[in-house]
Amino acid sequence: MAGNESRLVGVARGAATITEVTAAFEDQGFRGQFGPGERGEVECFTCKRRSPAESMAVEHLRRLEGASDPSDMLAIVALTCPHCDTPGTLILNYGPVATAEDDTILRRLEQSPPPDPASTSV
Repeated sequence: MAGNESRLVGVARGAATITEVTAAFEDQGFRGQFGPGERGEVECFTCKRRSPAESMAVEHLRRLEGASDPSDMLAIVALTCPHCDTPGTLILNYGPVATAEDDTILRRLEQSPPPDPASTSV
């Protein structure tokens, strides 16, 4: 072992918390919030409108696993509402604990168009 580094078995290293990731996205301008809707739609909490997930451009997607429980699997997605242009974040479960809605939305987000570089401010 180099220096005073201790090696703890079973402790995640370099793992960011949900708070750290959402704060970083907020620092980049993604201050709005989105929630999962039914039938693969994403709801914007600013304008209260729903959009099909595949129609939303994903700016960033970060997957997290819990340091104490790797089955705590979350995806934090930074995107922009196509109706009111609010940039924000959507938090979904993935893996074995994902709801059917979360799973459908994540699959559809993978089919979404890439962000338009001319309209991206971050």
